[in-house]
Amino acid sequence: MKPQILDPSTHLATSLPADVHFDSLFSAFNCPISINVAGKAANNPDLFTYEQAMASEDKAKWVESAMKEIRELEEHGCWEEVPISEAKGSPIIPSQWVFRLKRRPDGTVTKYKGRIVLRGDLMKDIHDKTSPVVAFSTVRIFLIMSVFLGWYTCSVDFANAFIQATRPDEVFMHVPRGFKAKPNHCLRLIKNIYGACDGPKLWAELLFKSLRKLGFTQSKIDPCLWYKRDCFIICFVDDCGISVKHEEDADKLIKDLENLGFSLTKESSFEEFLGIQYETLSNGDVELTQKGLISKILKATGLENCNPNRTPAKALLGKDPDGEPMSESWGYPSVIGMLLYLSTNTRPDITFAVSQAARFTHNPKDSHASAIKTIVRYLAKTKDKGTIVRKPTSALKLDCFVDADFAGLYRVEKDESVDSAKSRSGYIIKLGGCPLICKSQLIPTICLSTAESEYYSLSQSMRALLPIQGLLTEFMRQVDVPANLRGIGQTVHATTHEDNTAALSLATEQRLTSRTRHYHCRWHFFWQHVQNGNVEVIYCDTTEQDADYLTKALVYDKFVLNRGRVQGW
Repeated sequence: MKPQILDPSTHLATSLPADVHFDSLFSAFNCPISINVAGKAANNPDLFTYEQAMASEDKAKWVESAMKEIRELEEHGCWEEVPISEAKGSPIIPSQWVFRLKRRPDGTVTKYKGRIVLRGDLMKDIHDKTSPVVAFSTVRIFLIMSVFLGWYTCSVDFANAFIQATRPDEVFMHVPRGFKAKPNHCLRLIKNIYGACDGPKLWAELLFKSLRKLGFTQSKIDPCLWYKRDCFIICFVDDCGISVKHEEDADKLIKDLENLGFSLTKESSFEEFLGIQYETLSNGDVELTQKGLISKILKATGLENCNPNRTPAKALLGKDPDGEPMSESWGYPSVIGMLLYLSTNTRPDITFAVSQAARFTHNPKDSHASAIKTIVRYLAKTKDKGTIVRKPTSALKLDCFVDADFAGLYRVEKDESVDSAKSRSGYIIKLGGCPLICKSQLIPTICLSTAESEYYSLSQSMRALLPIQGLLTEFMRQVDVPANLRGIGQTVHATTHEDNTAALSLATEQRLTSRTRHYHCRWHFFWQHVQNGNVEVIYCDTTEQDADYLTKALVYDKFVLNRGRVQGW
């Protein structure tokens, strides 16, 4: 017998009677709230625990979302009610409610989402849990190639995606809040459910099998990217981005998926799913912005009406062990997380400043909070700006710009600190002039010279560049790309720009000397790619080094020139 679900039309209408209380309708089973979810809810204003949702002014909307979740799980035959004795000693896993607000890029709320989640961290007997996770560089390639090709994009939302997959084993779950069940009964899961430790794996297997039936080819480099000549799809856990020549092609694909038994809806543009706005400028270029996220950062730090800064970083930042602990009321890790997402997507101009500040998330001082506010004040001045994408007129090529700041923390950190001798690495990879990846980080090992720090940065950039080159080459072969963008070679041409002659010589002449023999062999792994012509390493003047603002705090004039070359403004 299935659990008896409370009738939403009778008990949980949007307008509740004054004498009816939600908590009295929902059974209070002994299902502990996950510490991780509760912690996230405390730091994320869009994430709510059960208690927080029921105490909020939007309680009626959360009740409605909860009842919708219960109905959908029941309609899918997700479980069956059985006596606890049938578990035969198997653990009965607790469940919990998680509530989340979904927003558009401009910050407006689009949906109140309630979800029953299994405590998958308590599932001990399942060992095969791995599921492919899309690389962020692939997401960027999906978005940028869609702009370059001028194709239509949309996102697809699979309604309760995970429960569309059948479980291959027996898993028992405590009855969640919101049910009237028989005493001493639990639920045997028939379908997959969110929170299960192998839930993503089971869902991915089902989705990928279905895409093969529809004639799609899986990428050999990123398993979450799928191709047809006139369509390519990116799988982002239980959301998919679709890029097609014509909108009706997307509608046909969605219909085909529905015919295979999937429950899904067509959402807005995929860019909006990632919180990115695509704005077409008067000259036909496209600007990528995240104004909603910047507004959220300004609000979180209380700097909506601040005095703006012209640059995001004033100086190098150290541990400041003798400094006063951070006295700001806002959460340092939360703001850092938002800034990292912003810098990764549309604002490489803050990458260096954010990378510096992110080092001190575990023990921030007032000086670190001040550095964060410097970044935020810069964002307040440039809130409407992002990255401009210009459609290329010739064959697409990859450009990688590499830079390093040798022993940049000398005198910034205390002399007795090992970090005082560390250097900073930075590189930027651009496709058709549009930034794909921007990276700024301290080099973990201590370099003995400028050449060594530059060569380390060059080697690290190659580790990111070569897989992207392979994926783009595969893309050109699988998708109908116009001849003027395709080029004539077997691979997408890649050029790395290095402004240090010693590192350039070591990369191109490929010989060791007494002064370079101590370099780890793994630093030289890319030599074969330079030899066979897949990657070209050339010299560029420091004044044209696009990665310069990823390794140091530049003065305003130099910063603006660098930003203009990378972001177009």
